[in-house]
Amino acid sequence: MNLSEYQTAAHRTSLGATYGEGDIARLIYPTLKLAGEAGEFAEKVGKLIRDKDGRVSEEDRDALRDELGDVLWYVAEVATVLDLDLDAVGRRNIEKLASRAERGVIQGSGDKR
Repeated sequence: MNLSEYQTAAHRTSLGATYGEGDIARLIYPTLKLAGEAGEFAEKVGKLIRDKDGRVSEEDRDALRDELGDVLWYVAEVATVLDLDLDAVGRRNIEKLASRAERGVIQGSGDKR
């Protein structure tokens, strides 16, 4: 399955959810949920550091995989709301990072480096 296929399949599972009227209203809900799911992933990683000396068991790996799946689902929904294809988003991101690496600016900050 490629990212575009995932995006289509993920959107089918939204069960026709509507997030409001207008572009920004439709964007807010899945964006907030994306941030929440990313936070849940980060919380699990933090607890691995605090409680398990940074060791990741198979059970932990499974739980992290599930959280990443939730993050991916909301990424797909945000892309769908914005009428963006995830394959194109991914391809553009890799091109950007490859360009930064080639130019020796992979480190640092700023979107336009």
